[in-house]
Amino acid sequence: MAQPKPRDPSAPRTANQRGAARLAAVQALYQMDVGRQSLEDTLSQFSTVHLGREIEGEDYLPADADFFRQIVTGVIRGQLQIDPAVDDALVDSWPMGRIDATLRAILRCGTFELLKRTDIPSRVVITEYVDVAKAFYQDEAPKMVNAVLDEVARKAGRDNDTARAK
Repeated sequence: MAQPKPRDPSAPRTANQRGAARLAAVQALYQMDVGRQSLEDTLSQFSTVHLGREIEGEDYLPADADFFRQIVTGVIRGQLQIDPAVDDALVDSWPMGRIDATLRAILRCGTFELLKRTDIPSRVVITEYVDVAKAFYQDEAPKMVNAVLDEVARKAGRDNDTARAK
């Protein structure tokens, strides 16, 4: 039996179903924030159109639809706890209101998981959302996501299972 080739560390990692759900959740929250779309309309649109299909030449990876819904609804329902946690982790000169909508969505999703999904190791959550940030940004934003989510995890008492993402 042939052995699989070792993974090239410089090659991008393929997304798993939860990773794809995280990316879709960020996109959905961005759409809700910018387009002022309702939760119900967004969940419906993403469930029937975006998850695991090709649209206008763009391939959307198969995603864990239930996990996607948990993240999006969890962020919306927990926003009064999530936004202050993100804001507290940011430097004073960059309050949440100054951050662009995509980065805000990434930080909200990651913070939701760190605060509410304690069954998922914080290092996994942080790494996954740093990877999502890398899909949208080439600059320092992924490092900022890492630092902010690491601080959220620390303040939530989850620093014992936190490892800095690369």
